[in-house]
Amino acid sequence: MMKNKLATKIFMYLAIFSLFILIFLFFFQVIFIDTFYEWTKTRTIKNLSKDILVTENDTSLYDKLDKVSYKENVCIELTNSNGDNLYSSYGNNCRLRSRTIKRNFINSNKESKTYNLVNNFTKEKSIMSATKLSNNLYIFISTSLIPLDSTINIIEQQLIVVSIVVLLLSIVVAYFISKRLSLPITKISKAAKLISKGKLKTKFETTSDIKELVDLTNALNDMKDELSKTEELQKDLMANVSHDLKTPLTMIKAYAELILDININDKEKCKNNLNTIIEEVNRLNTLVNDILALTKVENDLDKLDISSFDLIKLIEKIVKQHNIYVIKDGFSIEFIHNNIKELVIDADKKKIEQVIYNLLNNALNYTGEDKKVIIKVVEDDKDYTIMVIDSGKGIDKKELDHIFDRYYRSKKNHKRYVYGTGLGLSIVKNILLLHNYEYGVTSKKNKGTTFYFKIKKDS
Repeated sequence: MMKNKLATKIFMYLAIFSLFILIFLFFFQVIFIDTFYEWTKTRTIKNLSKDILVTENDTSLYDKLDKVSYKENVCIELTNSNGDNLYSSYGNNCRLRSRTIKRNFINSNKESKTYNLVNNFTKEKSIMSATKLSNNLYIFISTSLIPLDSTINIIEQQLIVVSIVVLLLSIVVAYFISKRLSLPITKISKAAKLISKGKLKTKFETTSDIKELVDLTNALNDMKDELSKTEELQKDLMANVSHDLKTPLTMIKAYAELILDININDKEKCKNNLNTIIEEVNRLNTLVNDILALTKVENDLDKLDISSFDLIKLIEKIVKQHNIYVIKDGFSIEFIHNNIKELVIDADKKKIEQVIYNLLNNALNYTGEDKKVIIKVVEDDKDYTIMVIDSGKGIDKKELDHIFDRYYRSKKNHKRYVYGTGLGLSIVKNILLLHNYEYGVTSKKNKGTTFYFKIKKDS
């Protein structure tokens, strides 16, 4: 399919529209002018017949008829039922009367009728409107149809000149309008091409005052900003994944070489080194599983397996699994659910378990010096809210919008007590979106951070 520039399209449309208007004018001013003229005259005398109210004893009748006759340039005749003329008022166009037609109308007992007449000698056309005013009064109004041949010739010549002028003006106007409309779109297109080549610092600009173009420019700038952020996150993702893969691989290689070269005869050291290798392999396995899990939920490849279960018992189980950090590293994990002894929900149990697990691990990684983490379940009229609270340094407001992005890590300093892949919060976000649960994060500087999600009571 052949592609045309926007300026060419606009120019063509305006030129065609102007041509259509000229053709329209030609048809109505030249082709149909006789028909329109006759229709107008017929309507005029019909309306006059209706508007003239005549009574036999009206002393000012003749003056009224004279005024109408000369004003409208028509011939008015008033007759009785015998066809005798009671009054005649002749305007400039009153050159034709037909006694036969008048007699036929009076005898027909019709209320009104319009006649098209032609003078056999002069071939002059006229229109007569006959109206019965009463049983003894009839009014006949007639007017000549002046030939319009000379008038049409003048209009044709005038229309040719007007058409040429209008077409020339249309071409000039169409050119400038097309340029004005297409120039900002052309600039936007050029900027978009630069961005498609990776030049994300390019800015969309427009000098147009057209609202849609201004809105488009702003939307494209917002899109460009989001692409820039995505590119930065991609770079961070590659750097972090590379780092998280390289570290355990280096450890595995180093400890394997150590076993091979040094500790082959020392069973205790050999066992410790092998345990380290196993831990690092597990860490790699966790990273790969998280990447696969995130890929599935982001691409709608992972379907929900809905079942009914007690969320309180599930959280208690997860807290118990993390007791190793309480015993080994001195953490404090507190589960508060007040009077909620049982909370049965319909959801994907494994995925909700993963959500709680990831949020708890994140809190353990970022909590403060008191090493305290709280899991809290509260209810109101509409929702159950599950909160995971740490006592860390908090998250800057600028970072809150990105905290659920893949591999995004807060710039605050922390000590990683629990192994993580940097994908946990992104997995949490996608699982909660799959369940259509409201979620979010609140944070106060040096007072900690709260991650939460809400489950509606009717869900």
